[in-house]
Amino acid sequence: MIRLETERLILRPWEDRDLDAFAAMNSDPEVMRYFPSVMDRDGTSAMMERARAKLSADGFCVFPVERKADGAFLGFVGLNRPSYDKPLPFDPCVEIGWRLARHAWGLGYATEAARAWLRFGFETLGLDEIVSFTAQDNFPSQKVMQRLGMVRDPADDFLHPMLGPDHPLAPHVLYRLART
Repeated sequence: MIRLETERLILRPWEDRDLDAFAAMNSDPEVMRYFPSVMDRDGTSAMMERARAKLSADGFCVFPVERKADGAFLGFVGLNRPSYDKPLPFDPCVEIGWRLARHAWGLGYATEAARAWLRFGFETLGLDEIVSFTAQDNFPSQKVMQRLGMVRDPADDFLHPMLGPDHPLAPHVLYRLART
């Protein structure tokens, strides 16, 4: 079973005890401002189960981020094979993604955890490329992507296929990072 550690963080598989903090994070409108809507407890539970299924099927998924100092749930970071009903223009791919609770913003946790996952993806899984994408107005996530060394080519920007073309969150940016 995968368990990654950094100087300040533990990245581990989902446990039932994560649900309350995960649901609280997903119900925060500020945390979810770059997503179509907040998530209720049932939606959060279903997302947790999908992540567990992806771990079983793919050998990886987004993992909870736990602070070593006090065991606090900070959010999630990890690798994922997107599986939307409609394909992304750059499928197949492996993406790195994150979502952190507001109390964990601005402390470098997303970057720290993502670096551990990138290392795992390239060194352990042997991936040639890892991508990340977000709504074009999500500048905080884009800054994390840039700190990770990911590169954006505006020609790769796209409309998210699961949102209507006129939806304000439909325009997305794509960042890429090659193993080399």
